[in-house]
Amino acid sequence: MKKLMWCCFAMSLMVSLTAVGSAKSDTAKAKWIKGWVSDSKCGAKGAGIGHEACGNKCLQAGEHVVFVDDVKHKVLNVDNPDALKDHMGDRVAGQGAVY
Repeated sequence: MKKLMWCCFAMSLMVSLTAVGSAKSDTAKAKWIKGWVSDSKCGAKGAGIGHEACGNKCLQAGEHVVFVDDVKHKVLNVDNPDALKDHMGDRVAGQGAVY
């Protein structure tokens, strides 16, 4: 009987540690990232100098602000687009969690 109880205890401990471990890995840590401010229509094509006028025109047409990673050219949605809309077409560095 004691052996069965220890086995059940060990199994429940392993399951709980696995659940805690996977929950921690799902949370993204804030890190610094450099890239370009663009609009959702142009995306990575708009990541560069001279995109300010086109980007602002697209924002007025209903598109939203995105961030294009410098290294991987990955287009990332922005949680607070009001902070970046005045920097359309600029290369910026920011800190945040990337999911």
